[in-house]
Amino acid sequence: MMEYLNAFVSMLNGMSPYLLLGFFIAGLLHAFVPSSIYSRYLAGTGLRSVATAAAFGIPLPLCSCGVLPTAVALRRSGASRAASTSFLIATPQTGVDSIAATYSMMGLPFAILRPVAALVTSLIGGLAVGHWERKGALDDVATDGNYEFSELSKGFWNKVVETFKYGFFDMMQSIGRWLLIGLVVATLITVLLPDDFFSTYARWPLLNMFIIVLVAVPMYVCATGSIPIAAALMLKGMSPGCALVLLMAGPAANMASMFVVNNAFGRKATIVYLLSIIGGAVGFGLLVDYWPGLREIFTNALPCHVMHHGMHGVSWLNTVCSVALLGMIVVSLGAKYWKSYQIKHNQTTAMKEYKVKGMMCVHCQANVEKGLASLPGVTKVTVDLAKGTALVEGDVPDQAVIDKITELGYQYEA
Repeated sequence: MMEYLNAFVSMLNGMSPYLLLGFFIAGLLHAFVPSSIYSRYLAGTGLRSVATAAAFGIPLPLCSCGVLPTAVALRRSGASRAASTSFLIATPQTGVDSIAATYSMMGLPFAILRPVAALVTSLIGGLAVGHWERKGALDDVATDGNYEFSELSKGFWNKVVETFKYGFFDMMQSIGRWLLIGLVVATLITVLLPDDFFSTYARWPLLNMFIIVLVAVPMYVCATGSIPIAAALMLKGMSPGCALVLLMAGPAANMASMFVVNNAFGRKATIVYLLSIIGGAVGFGLLVDYWPGLREIFTNALPCHVMHHGMHGVSWLNTVCSVALLGMIVVSLGAKYWKSYQIKHNQTTAMKEYKVKGMMCVHCQANVEKGLASLPGVTKVTVDLAKGTALVEGDVPDQAVIDKITELGYQYEA
């Protein structure tokens, strides 16, 4: 048991200071950068709009499900499918929080290459969609909608409060559970797998990469939660190129996101979206493994606290940050499930319950609440993220609610 605890604590101590910094920067971006700016420069289908969308998306700490309502909103606010696809590909692969955590757990080369790879793959995917968009070869999909970005809080101090609320509470609700799951999986890998496990199959790196793609793409794993898993697998002999494939392909897509992208952007755009993610991940993975000297650089950059996962050399700062991080995760997740409990016991008979499939974070929750609240006749909306339900009160037809759920990019379950 102590071996498991030591491995878990060592990984957490290595990541926590950088994670807290990343969450703080995420809060600043959310509170001080107007969301409407993201759609203002994204109407074109050429390189400028596609690159701008990728540049906007890379620092945002949104996962593959959290990015969906934002991308759909961009599309319905005037952004092209090319720019929206570029945003979809770039955003979930990385973020300010995951870049900092990548540096802490996997070293500077991975922290640099990860956003670069996200940029390149998003440019390729966005330009390909833009080419077909200009030719009118993409599927016709509905782009109308009444979604509007929420306004920023008024006043400097309100924005400061929003920075801390979003960074250290809302973000914790979004990825806290997945971060803990990633750390637990990494701990199990570190302790249970033999040290030479992946080195046995080292002569088939391309096969390893495609296996990782087949497993990682349909699953949901956030950009930060994938880091300890990739680091632990490298300790067991996995090549750095294969680890990069996991870091790129895992967070970039999941089954829910594929359905939503197909519904909002069309079948051809969805195919380009998936091929860009898979091709980019495997291509950069092969580059790292086969470019002379790169494999050694990435392998040797793995930090010492990961290579030797004991309790030695733990500083007071790491300990304080780890305790603070765990405390914030516990508080935010506790509040999430307490809200679910309150909703269940405060539900009035006038409220109708609708099951919504595809909500996985607070961004999804806010998007559904705002969208349903905009329907004529709706007087109250409460979304229970833990149960995946929306409670709607008011004089509104069931079909209007179901249509709005679908329009927002989610699925209604009868």
